[in-house]
Amino acid sequence: MRQRGRTGARRPRGGHGAHGGTPGGPRRPAGPPLPPPGVPAGGGTQARPPRAWAPAAGGGAAPLPWQRRGAALRRRRRRRRIGTMSSLAVSEAPASRAPSRSPARSPALSPAPGPSRCGGERRRNASDAGADLGAVQDTQLRSVDLSHVIKLLEDSDSKDLEKEQLKTLKKVVKHFENGLPLKDLAQIIEILNLCAEKMNEQEAFTEPLCELIKLCGLPFQKKKLSDEVSYSVAVSNCIAQLGYLMRVPSSQVRIQICKCVVSFYNMELPRKLLSGYQPTSANYKIQMAELGGLAETLILSLTLVENQLTEKLWVLKALQHLSSSGVNCRLMMKAQAASRLCLYLNGVDPSGQLVFRSSEILWNLLENTSKEEVVNQLSSLECVYALKEVFVDLLMHGFRHYDRQLRNDLLVIATLLAENPAAPMIESGFTKLLIVLATFTEVKIPNPLIKGLKLTYSYEDFELKKLLFNVIAVLSKDPCAIQLLRENYVMPALLCYVKPNQKPGFHDWSAAQYEELQLHAIAILASVAPFLVDKYLSCQANTLLLVFLEWCIGQDPFFGQGNSFHGTGGRGNKLAQMRCSLRVLRSVVSLYDDAVNLNLCDQGAISQLLDILKYAANKSKEKEDAIVLEIQADILFILSALCENDLHRKELFSYEGVDILIPFIQMDPKRLYSGLGHNCLLFSALDCLWSCVIGCYIAEDYFLEKQGIFLLLDLLALKQKNLCNIILGILVEFCDNPKTTSHISTWRGEKDQTAANLLIELWRQEELELGVKRDRYGRIADVKRPIASSFQKQQEVIPMPANCPSFAIMEISENIRAKLYSLLCKLGFENLPGLSAKDFVTLAIIRRYIDFKVGEVWTELCAELKEEFRPVTSDEEALKVISKISEDTGRMVAALQTEVLESQHHQEIQEEEKTYTKIQAIHKQNEMVNKSWKNFLTRTSKYEALKKAKRIQEKSIEASRSKLKTQNGTVHSTDIKGLSTTIGSGRLVTVESTPPQLIGGPLAVTDLALRKPSVSEGVLKKIKRVKTLDSVKKDSVPIE
Repeated sequence: MRQRGRTGARRPRGGHGAHGGTPGGPRRPAGPPLPPPGVPAGGGTQARPPRAWAPAAGGGAAPLPWQRRGAALRRRRRRRRIGTMSSLAVSEAPASRAPSRSPARSPALSPAPGPSRCGGERRRNASDAGADLGAVQDTQLRSVDLSHVIKLLEDSDSKDLEKEQLKTLKKVVKHFENGLPLKDLAQIIEILNLCAEKMNEQEAFTEPLCELIKLCGLPFQKKKLSDEVSYSVAVSNCIAQLGYLMRVPSSQVRIQICKCVVSFYNMELPRKLLSGYQPTSANYKIQMAELGGLAETLILSLTLVENQLTEKLWVLKALQHLSSSGVNCRLMMKAQAASRLCLYLNGVDPSGQLVFRSSEILWNLLENTSKEEVVNQLSSLECVYALKEVFVDLLMHGFRHYDRQLRNDLLVIATLLAENPAAPMIESGFTKLLIVLATFTEVKIPNPLIKGLKLTYSYEDFELKKLLFNVIAVLSKDPCAIQLLRENYVMPALLCYVKPNQKPGFHDWSAAQYEELQLHAIAILASVAPFLVDKYLSCQANTLLLVFLEWCIGQDPFFGQGNSFHGTGGRGNKLAQMRCSLRVLRSVVSLYDDAVNLNLCDQGAISQLLDILKYAANKSKEKEDAIVLEIQADILFILSALCENDLHRKELFSYEGVDILIPFIQMDPKRLYSGLGHNCLLFSALDCLWSCVIGCYIAEDYFLEKQGIFLLLDLLALKQKNLCNIILGILVEFCDNPKTTSHISTWRGEKDQTAANLLIELWRQEELELGVKRDRYGRIADVKRPIASSFQKQQEVIPMPANCPSFAIMEISENIRAKLYSLLCKLGFENLPGLSAKDFVTLAIIRRYIDFKVGEVWTELCAELKEEFRPVTSDEEALKVISKISEDTGRMVAALQTEVLESQHHQEIQEEEKTYTKIQAIHKQNEMVNKSWKNFLTRTSKYEALKKAKRIQEKSIEASRSKLKTQNGTVHSTDIKGLSTTIGSGRLVTVESTPPQLIGGPLAVTDLALRKPSVSEGVLKKIKRVKTLDSVKKDSVPIE
């Protein structure tokens, strides 16, 4: 086998470059042959050395290797721009031009030959011609009559006329060598079509036709900026006609058309620009090609070049450039491009370009159009066989870096096909081959399909291993492929990675590579295990996973790389391994298979999972991370699945589990919106509470002791729609425990809110969202359907079988009203604290919820009966009585609500009257105070008024005395000596002054004054008395 590599080629010094030829063909005397697509022409005098990672060059037809991005699990692969593949493009040697002549002396462009001039005149004319080049070029443009050329080509054929036609075509080519004006494109295309018709009988027109097509590859010329829009239809038709010229049975013409299309994406300006013209924008031709549907035409033309390898490669190269546009890709898909290209994959091509270009176009189609549409076109048996054949060939015989990259790309396409159930992957044997390839390095079982195959440990083979693992995950979703997975030892192969990584390298993989493969294999195991439960149990997978989880929380020195997709968040720890292992357990326990769950519990999984949960909770306290929250949520789910409906396992969970659950329920509500996964963790904790605690009195009592009911009601008070349903369900289940209702009744929320008030508020909120009809006071507005939602009223009557629930029954599970009713029934409808009149109005409806729901069912039953047949008289009367009872219940509740509102209104009026009475008393007291103050001011300012008040006071005192004279009794005077106040004295006078015991004062001479101490009994002699006197600042003296 010849080695292929990149070589250089010398550029010819003169002459025209060849316009045809076969890759690797012999040279022609006129010049070097045209390099095949993918081999660049030489650009210097020395050969370009091959790259260090390429094999030695052995032939000129081999494609060059290139570096691509590796194919990952989800293939985040953006294809390189077509321009970067310029190393694979064909670079022709530029055609040498004829010796330059003065435009005036050109016989093809001059109207008539002029007389000869002397040398000086020629030199002067040449100088004038250089100065007036623009004017001369304008003259050139006006000197060619394209209409005359068209008329000449349409004339009947003759030998002399043929020479004249060819000569005229050469003049046209020479005339437009710097680009075609937009205004002349329509006539140029007409000339191209006439030449194509003449080629069928006269091969001499081949070269002029190719030259004209070559001119279409140059930038078009415009005079005004608006010309691009004005001539857009003509230009798009022109480019579309280029595609139609592929019908010409000439290899040279077809190759030249493809070169012209490729030049759209590598536009080069001509050496000379026409005066008054400017080239169109760089993307103009690309846009016009999209508008003209050129890509679809080239796809259809592949049928014409099916047996010509060189032409086919050129067409594929042009399509590779065109497929970089989404518009072109959609046009190509209309022509069944995907299936056509896939059938060419296994064609004979020594250069290898056929596979490369076809796969590149397929990738562009996948990226720029609907992936489902491409996969559907590739899902024929012929396409799958072709894809399998070329994949196996590259797998077994490819040795270059380029071959391995191309092999991986084809494997990604095969993976997409495997996702389509309609693709005949199993019938073609491709599925079995891929499964064997994914497992043969782990299970070491000889298989004739891969005899002699040995993978290296290069990066491309590492990518291949990951892609094969991904194929297994895809195939696990296909029920038809499950048996193949079971027969080809997929489970033992994946379980090989469920063990501690005890050394830096494993099987010559680096530590980072082995960690990535390990995490990937465990992640695939989570997808495959639910479908291979028998193999899962026979391989002791539960034991391996529990041992692996024990290692994950151990103190062994291990530092994860965390470089892969599955290793996110696992750098420097074992959290990534823990998360993937728990996902496997979660996937198998979610099957609720008794054998799997019993096998886990017998090995002490509940106790071990609680230890891991504590470990993760401590990690979360150090730093909250999404991966740690996910681990906790997965463990809670696994515990829920294991303990549900098993009393013994709930008892194992009870004390330790409740202690762990309480902090999750106490979570700060603000964290639910953090985006890290706290909401998922809270739901998992509530689900675990429902499954692992409820039903076990030991666990329930311990939860009540920890004030768990109060925590649930605090969460319920947040009134979050997604939380209310599950919390109410838990509370209803908890009420089977007689201790629960007292906890619910004791709870108080914000502003001393009671549980009954909270439940009634939730009922009103639910009815508002359902659109239940109520009046502004909350009373029943429709007595016939008092609790029907707006959506329920819009439903038409549909007769249902007896075993199918009606809409009225289904509605019970779709909202929380049934749970609220059940919970209030547990609490009782009497003597509920903290309720307002509005709450009692709503409570009247809640109390009759079951009666109203029964009425709804009977209403549906009556409607269904009327749709099918007419009931007999007795049945009809019974139905009327039942309907009347339902309506009467609604009226009774409405009347009760009205009575409650009237009682509330009457009570409000009484309270209002009491308030007004209190206000009147306050006003009267204020008036009396004002009057007393006015009298006081009068007495202090007028002495006569004071004397009058004194006389009135004395009369009052005298009148209040007893008329009987007391014998031998002491008569006390009503006057106080030394008193100088101007108001009547009361029974108690407060004097704020220095105590008279120390310094005497106006009261010292009175009988009521305290005895003044002597010096010997002074205040400095006895400390206790001093402390007593110092503490006295106010002394109240009673006055008779």
